[in-house]
Amino acid sequence: MPIGVQSIIAVGLGALIGTFAPGVGEQLKILGDLFLNLVQVVVLPLVFPLIVLGIARMESVKKVGRIAGKAILYFEIVTTVILVIAVGLAKLTGIGKGAPVGAADTKDLDSLDQGIDFHELILHAVPKNIFAAFSEGNLLGAIVFALLVGVAMASIGEKSEPFASVLDSVATVMFKVVGYVIRVAPLGVLGFISYDVAHYGFGNLRSLMGFIGVVYAGLAIVIGVLFPLIAAIYRIRYVELLKAIGNLAGIAFVTRSSEAVLAPLMGKLEEFGLSRSTTSFVVPLGYSFNTDGSVLYQAAGLVFIANAYGADTSLPALLLMVGVLVLLSKGMAGVASAGVVVLIAAGNSIGLPAEGIALLLGVDFIVDMARTGVNVVGNALAAAVVDGSEKRREAKDGMGEAASHDAGPEPRFAQALQKDSAR
Repeated sequence: MPIGVQSIIAVGLGALIGTFAPGVGEQLKILGDLFLNLVQVVVLPLVFPLIVLGIARMESVKKVGRIAGKAILYFEIVTTVILVIAVGLAKLTGIGKGAPVGAADTKDLDSLDQGIDFHELILHAVPKNIFAAFSEGNLLGAIVFALLVGVAMASIGEKSEPFASVLDSVATVMFKVVGYVIRVAPLGVLGFISYDVAHYGFGNLRSLMGFIGVVYAGLAIVIGVLFPLIAAIYRIRYVELLKAIGNLAGIAFVTRSSEAVLAPLMGKLEEFGLSRSTTSFVVPLGYSFNTDGSVLYQAAGLVFIANAYGADTSLPALLLMVGVLVLLSKGMAGVASAGVVVLIAAGNSIGLPAEGIALLLGVDFIVDMARTGVNVVGNALAAAVVDGSEKRREAKDGMGEAASHDAGPEPRFAQALQKDSAR
């Protein structure tokens, strides 16, 4: 039975268990936690060698910088467009007006930091101990260290080949382990759905249906309009791309963890035709800086809270929200409960009370599913865009070199004679 069908069955079973046996449903969370632990233990041992090898085998350090520049520019433009879509949609529908913010329970916010420290973010990206970074699951720190190692190997040349072969073997073994882990994904799905339905229930759904509807509508616009438009501009087979990663986006949707599919996503993108060097660099980078679904949720959440408290939602105020989220959303890497933390920090920055955010936590698991699935699709598309751009550049450079080698008709005539002789 295909893994996707197994996961759908697990969703149905989990919903039934969570509804009719909530005590059992809460206990089944251990299955989901075990699945996530299995995935996370493989992520860094796979991502690190792939990034190092991808950079070491690029033609030059200049190409590494070019790919990083293209990826970050793409992330910034796309997330800004998504923020504008979300704010416009939320303003148009008027979500949050009349919301029962007085009944919000703020105790769940006590354990969350009330802001983002960019000084700490920079130190997080450059860890003082790489082994500690690995043990903490610090993906951003691992990316920076892998970048340094890859550049060093590229500059050394042939002397680094023994180390490269070791890293290649490690990556191959980790890909095999990932294959084993994904086979038990339906058990993780069963655990998460059982727990979510049993623990959260659907009590807040009625009062927050407008917010949920706007978030899902915005994500549908991103998936069905914005992403296909980007794919058409860059001549990417978008429907085929969705088919290639559909199962993984579904697993991310149910488990609410994009890390759960990071490793297999890179493998699927390679099968789709993207180069390993680009994919292994852009996708992990996107997990830190290209959270398309999450920024849409945050923008809709800010407008919801502003409407609930009767705050200013004029055009300048909405543009201020977008500007604040453009900055803060890039500080999400390595922050626990990142989406909510950014929402709190953005709300504090523009004078919105945290009590409104507490109201949204009651339905966070429902919108978290969709935004996580969109994050996965967004990073796959980003890798395809950057890879396509690099391939077109290489093809153009190759044509230029070929043209420079053609001194006139005589060399081409001689080549034709040689081909005829060979035949």
